[in-house]
Amino acid sequence: MSYKVTEDGNISTVFLDGEIDMDKTEAAKEVIFPLIDAGKEVHLNLSNVQYMDSSGISVLIESHQKALEMNNKLIVKDVSKSVLKVIMMAKLEQILNLE
Repeated sequence: MSYKVTEDGNISTVFLDGEIDMDKTEAAKEVIFPLIDAGKEVHLNLSNVQYMDSSGISVLIESHQKALEMNNKLIVKDVSKSVLKVIMMAKLEQILNLE
């Protein structure tokens, strides 16, 4: 997994790339959580994520919950087809902010 972060005012967009599995979840959290803690609205762009397992899904859920606790927003954008299938199977489209 690699990533790039862009800033636009109070919005931080995290472009994740590659696979998000058990080996990569801590690295993903280390990128996302500090942005949420800083009070940023975080947009996760998943267009280049080819694979995500249940531990990757847990990162999305934990990030979403953390943003809610901070009265902020986490938006999951441009989800690749393979990751969208996993999100839909877990019925998370009703919980996560998908764009």
